Amino acid sequence: MEKLKFVVLTFCSIFGILYILTVSYLYFNQEDFIFQPTKLGKEYTFYYDTAYEELTISSFDDVNLSGLLFKAENSKGLIFYLHGNAGALDSWGNIAKTYTNSGYDIFILDYRGFGKSEGKIDNEQQFYRDVTIAYRKLLLKYAENNVIIIGYSIGTGPATYLASTNNPKALILQAPYYNFSEIADIRFPFLPEFVLKYK
Repeated sequence: MEKLKFVVLTFCSIFGILYILTVSYLYFNQEDFIFQPTKLGKEYTFYYDTAYEELTISSFDDVNLSGLLFKAENSKGLIFYLHGNAGALDSWGNIAKTYTNSGYDIFILDYRGFGKSEGKIDNEQQFYRDVTIAYRKLLLKYAENNVIIIGYSIGTGPATYLASTNNPKALILQAPYYNFSEIADIRFPFLPEFVLKYK
């Protein structure tokens, strides 16, 4: 009986230690599971049929963020587009023609660590501050009542935040999620909600 208790206690202890180590690892490396960026060299050249301007935006901590502004003929306004959790502007730029053909300029931002953008996303507040600064930079070129914010997948979170703290013409959410906790529950059902840095 004593031997059985020892085996059970040892098993539970090992399981508990492994669980704590796993949760700790996921806590400190959440960004690696949420964001899967493609990195591009500083000298990388984009090739698109649609005319574009490459913009570099300095964020609140002097980290440079990369974005492409595609131009339409006789523009009716701007689409401020926040893309999904993977890739970079070398692939996301392919969506531009859909919007420029409809008469809208479109700006697509690469988040920290994506494409030519510097740094790494560390937390949700930093993520939102970056997109806010990029948005305000574009408002120097466009009247806000002619700006439509579009978010795709992971980009729907910051898109919703931007729309709630500003006054764009419209907000469009493509493949939205309810919250990060919902996504985490699907991928890591054993992860307690309090360790999530993204809500």
